[in-house]
Formats: sequence, structure tokens, C-alpha cells
Amino acid sequence: MSAARQFRNLALIGFMGSGKSVVGRLVAGQLDFDFVDTDDLVEAAAGRSISQLFREEGELAFRQRERAVVLALAGRQRTVIATGGGLVTYLDNLALLKQHALVVCLWASAATIYERVRHHHHRPLLQTPDPLGRIRDLLAAREPFYRQADVIIQTECRNPREVAAQVVHQFHTAVSQQ
Repeated sequence: MSAARQFRNLALIGFMGSGKSVVGRLVAGQLDFDFVDTDDLVEAAAGRSISQLFREEGELAFRQRERAVVLALAGRQRTVIATGGGLVTYLDNLALLKQHALVVCLWASAATIYERVRHHHHRPLLQTPDPLGRIRDLLAAREPFYRQADVIIQTECRNPREVAAQVVHQFHTAVSQQ
């Protein structure tokens, strides 16, 4: 972490099912920050669900919509930002988040993620005959991006409150070192 950075916000990155939205809401409450989920912001701006966007416009158009949200969030303060799982893989979204936020990756294994999301039929990237294989492939491709987070927190065998407490601790530590 660079001493020149100012952590006005906290961004949670990681694969779907890693706990970004649940933990993010808890963290926002503990820090008295606003909470936003980039997937929700994309859906609100498009007037359609992510599944519809993927089906009607494709993944690239969805990623471009995500990018517009990332650019708009740069002006925020005191906000916990839960990102979509692939957001940090597109262009320089990760670098943009790091300009104003402590970036925390919530990590879980492919098997754990599969158990958490296997009944979620609204996940367009998992609409495949082998969703666990797809999770493994996507997680392997995204891992190099996730590893660039300021902090990586393991979420396996931990409840969301425990993970949120660690995220808050990491945020306070980072802010105190600015």
C-alpha cells in the first residue's frame, strides 16, 4: 500500500459467492458508510437485470456498463463498494478503484463458491452443464487480478460477521497508516 493513497472508500472484490454483498452491508453499517453494489447500479442504469444484459447485449457490453459505474464511483466518499466478480479483470478498473479505496479481496475455493451459489439461477456465467468446472476456470483466470488487492481475506469456514470484523480492522489499520 502506498502512503500517498487516500482511502475515502472501501472496495470489496472477489468471485461471486465470496460474500461481497453480505459482508459489504455489515462493514458499511460498522463504519457508518454508504453501501453500493456495482451489479445493482448497472441494473438500475440499464433498467434490466444482469441476466438480461448478458443475453441481449453480451458480456463486453455489460463490462462497459460496469466501467461507467466504476468511473462514477470515483467521486464517492465513505462508501463500501461491492463489485461484480469480473469487474477487476476489465481494463484498468482495479487501478481506478485503488485511487480512492482500500481494495479488499474476499477469497474462497471453487468448491466453497459452488456450494454457495449452486442454487442461484440468476448467475449468467454459471448457466452451463458443468458449473463447478466453469467456476474453477473463471477463478483461475481471475486469481491474478484478485491477488493485486491491498488485502486478501479468506472467507472459508467463517461467518459473514467474522469476515466483516476483519475487513473493518484492515480498513482502520490502513487509514491509520496514511
